[in-house]
Order: sequence, then structure tokens, then C-alpha cells
Amino acid sequence: MTNKDVKFCTRCLYSNKHALGITFNGEGVCSGCQIHDEKNQLDWKFRLEKLKKIVRPYKSKTRKNYDCIVPVTGANDSYYIVHLVKNILGLNPLLVNYNKYFNTPIGISNLANLRIKFDLDIIFKNVNMRSVKKITKYSLLEYQNIYWHILAGHTVFPLEVSIKHKVPLIIWGAHQGLEQVGMFSHKHEIEMTRRYRHDHDLFGTEADQLIKLENELKEEDIFQYRYPDDSTINSLGVRGIYLGNYFRWDPTNQHQMMIKKYGYKSAKLPRTFDTYDHIDCFNYMNLHDYLKISKCGYSKVTDHVCREIRHKRITREQGINLIKHYENIKIENLDIFAKWLDVDSNSLNFVLNRSKNEEFWQETDINKFEFKGPSSYFPKLSEVNKNEINYNLDMDFVSTNKIDLKQSTRKYILFGKGIE
Repeated sequence: MTNKDVKFCTRCLYSNKHALGITFNGEGVCSGCQIHDEKNQLDWKFRLEKLKKIVRPYKSKTRKNYDCIVPVTGANDSYYIVHLVKNILGLNPLLVNYNKYFNTPIGISNLANLRIKFDLDIIFKNVNMRSVKKITKYSLLEYQNIYWHILAGHTVFPLEVSIKHKVPLIIWGAHQGLEQVGMFSHKHEIEMTRRYRHDHDLFGTEADQLIKLENELKEEDIFQYRYPDDSTINSLGVRGIYLGNYFRWDPTNQHQMMIKKYGYKSAKLPRTFDTYDHIDCFNYMNLHDYLKISKCGYSKVTDHVCREIRHKRITREQGINLIKHYENIKIENLDIFAKWLDVDSNSLNFVLNRSKNEEFWQETDINKFEFKGPSSYFPKLSEVNKNEINYNLDMDFVSTNKIDLKQSTRKYILFGKGIE
């Protein structure tokens, strides 16, 4: 890949190599920034009233059932979503959580506090850990992805509960494709779909496709990740709406509000300045993020930087400094993952080296690689910029924990673990 192959947005720092696909207008502004501009143009009071009309028919008239299903975790936007659903929309939600098994103590604490503070019912799904490990081992080896089971479980479990309890409305936060690359307009009011899940969350791989002659996966390992058929979904009228279409979405401000209002816990993460996202998982900002930059040429810190640039909290130059600083930080806790998955560390490192996309990495020697991804075309940091990095890193991101996540208890919290 050459410099001519890479095109950057003139406003944020996304490039034409974004995994979700991105376009640019005549001024070089990316589709994500163009759709972000809608946030300052839309009448959000009108959109809230529109949403209230949408959800009104779903309220249980007898109060003997739940009004909606809300998927939650111990991080991300869960607190804010539940706050909007219960306190602003006046709904009685049933919370659902898919156990990812890579849980941190902070994530478990946040999840427990969420249920207590909002005084709501919650249902957990704990898939047999033997099956989870078999799926993770196969998806890592075949697709260089350890998050397939988490994304599949997180998106299918709410539908299962919706169908079982006959609660057709499922409420999600913001649409990733809209927020990052402007895949849709807020005015399209796009809803959760089987196709988006298939194409992007599951990278085109459904549960039934995991069973191969060359692996140990069987029907009993994958059936819980199978999406319900359309006839079942349509018979109940299941629909999944995104709150980001009706509320001006700003994760940083939202998290800080939740810290003050409900005691949401945050922590420093190893590969980004953001202290709020994915603090419930040992692997998201470690191994998962490493695999992302290996395959896609950019890491999660780029997503965080582009978000902050769009909200005008940092400059483009500061964003470059942050990306340069964080995306090269060595990942941690590989030993925990190798032990959990029962694989040899050398074998794991072999798979990780194999995950490197030749478009973004050049092998210079045995097991040595030079990064050729989009950020390698950023200007090099000057000594002045290097001295400013600490200022940039601090910003206004709150860490409520005295102990950093990377220094926390060095083992997954396996609540409801089933068979290990």
C-alpha cells in the first residue's frame, strides 16, 4: 500500500480503509462527519416526541408484563440507555445480558450496580463454557477473531427473550455504522436487522457455518447462537429500535453524567485514552484491539479520536498524537487468555502473527513486521508534540478507580460459568 492508496477525511482521521466502508464529498469530508453534522441540525425535542409515540403502543396495559427488552453489559452505553428507557420514556424494561466470560471486576460491579440503582429485573445467558471455548478457538484460528461468540450472543439473546416473554420491542443504543461512517442518516430511523448483524457484527459468518469436518464443533455448541427465523419474528412483530436516532448521542458526556448520577465506574485502559468503553472486558482493548489493527489497519483509539474531533473536544493534530501514542502500546493479559483457552503461548503468537493483513503489514524478518497502515502516513511527532502528549492523554476523561484495569485482578470473573 502506498500513500496514494490512502485518503483521509479532511476533518476527522478516518481513512478510506475503514472496515465498515466510507465515502467522501467534494471537500474531502467523510460520510461519518457529514452525518454527525445532523446532530446540530435536527430538532431533538420533536424526535423525542416522535419516539414517545412509537413506544406508547408497547406499554403493557395490565402492567403484568414488561414493556420492552434492553440488552446491557457492565460498560458501554448501558447505564444511559436504561436511564432513557425508564426515566425519560417511562417504560418498564426487562434487562438481558449475555455473559462474555472475559469479565473484569469493574464490569461485574457495574452490572450489579445497574440492576440495583434502576431496580429492574435482569436475565443472564451463560452458554456452556466448553462450547464457548471451542467456538473461540475456531474463530480465532479461522477468522482471527475472538469476539464472534460475544457479538452473536449479545445480538441473538434479546430476541430469544423477546419471543419467549412475548415482549416485541427491543431497545438498543446507537447504531455503530451510523455513528462511525454515516452508513445511514438519523432521519432514516434505521432499526436492528438480521442483515447488518450478518454482514458486520458476524463478518458474514452464521452459527451453522461454524460446523466443519476439520473442527470439533457440533449442533449442541452452536444452536444458541442461531438467529430466530423470520416467520417467528414477524408473528410477534419484534422490532429493534436505536435510541441514537432520537437522542443526540455523545458517549463521553453521557458516561460522565452516569458517573455522577448512578455511580458508574470507569478505569484507565491500556490502548486508548477513553476510560468508559469496554472496561467490562479484559480482552476488548487488548487482544481484540490488536487483532483489529492487524486485520483492518487501525485500532479502537482511532474510533475514539474521531468521535472526540467531531464533538470538537480535541483538534486533529491532538488526535494524531493520541493515535500514534496508543496504537503501538503492547497488549497485556495474553497469558490469561492462553490459559483460559488452554493453548500454548507460542501457538497463540503464531496465530497472531498470521492475522496480520499484508495490506497493512510488511514482514521484514521471521516474526518481525513493519506497520504500513493508514496512521503510518501521519506526520511524525515532533519533540514539542511528544511533550504535549501527557496533556492530551489526561483531557477530561474520568477514572473512578484508583487501580487501573490493567493492574486489576488478573483473572476473568466467571460468574454463572457452567461447566469449565
